[in-house]
Amino acid sequence: MTERKTGTSRPARRKAKRPAKAETPHVESDLTGSEIKEVEEHGWLPAPFVYQVVRQEGLRELSRPATALWWSGLAAGMLIGLSVLVEAILHLHLPDAPWRFLVENLGYSVGFVVVILSRHQLFTENTLTAILPLMADPKRATLYAVLRLWLLVAGANLAGALVFAGFWTFGGLVEGETLEAMRAIGRGMMTNDWPAMFVKAIAAGFLMASLVWLLPSAQGATLWAIVLVTWVIAAGELTHIVAGGVEALLLLLAGELPIGDALWRFALPVLLGNVVGGSVLFGVIVYAQVKEEVTQGNPLGHER
Repeated sequence: MTERKTGTSRPARRKAKRPAKAETPHVESDLTGSEIKEVEEHGWLPAPFVYQVVRQEGLRELSRPATALWWSGLAAGMLIGLSVLVEAILHLHLPDAPWRFLVENLGYSVGFVVVILSRHQLFTENTLTAILPLMADPKRATLYAVLRLWLLVAGANLAGALVFAGFWTFGGLVEGETLEAMRAIGRGMMTNDWPAMFVKAIAAGFLMASLVWLLPSAQGATLWAIVLVTWVIAAGELTHIVAGGVEALLLLLAGELPIGDALWRFALPVLLGNVVGGSVLFGVIVYAQVKEEVTQGNPLGHER
């Protein structure tokens, strides 16, 4: 009886009532090693694996020489002008029917297909690839490398867009109505005010970042993935700093758009919006979903 009255058992009872810390359940696979490998080869890539692919691509881009980034970005800016050219050609030669708008916007995808498949530097791709290494290693040196990449590629892209716009404006290589149709696309874009430019650019940046995330899993459907995402940008009349830059520069060289409007009403809100959509929104979301796995010894999302 005396032993029951001692206080040694009460702390033990209180300790036992404390809830245990929740742990993530681990489910063992009943497959052999070779069977797991076979399933992985035929199944979807796990999100941490896609993250590592995109991050490694970003690390390569951050370490490239400035001259390589510049010339690659210049080529991308020139080639993206094909989006405006082909869209204008389709508009001119398709019948005036309700479905023409949907079909002609397929032309917008042409420049992106050429740029992405030829591995040229496009600013809106770098809003995701460059930001993932910064999130994984938030140091001043990494931040400087990201800003260096963005400034070089954005500047080179717009310089290439200017070369394209000048070539088709003053080269006399297209008929007057084709050039007019190209300018008409820009006029439609410039009807947006500053807030509309910014919000539409956020959506376009988000979609371009989602395309970068999608490509490692696209396998044989890479072409269709590029066409699908960029068609949505065109059909949704969203704003893209490089393709839209070609449209704005065509109007600028024609004397229809003052340089102040080109910079303030187009370049600034669209550049900021593309960064917010690609880096702040999409980048943060994809990093948040894989952060725990890639920082706790499971970097590729395989079973432990």
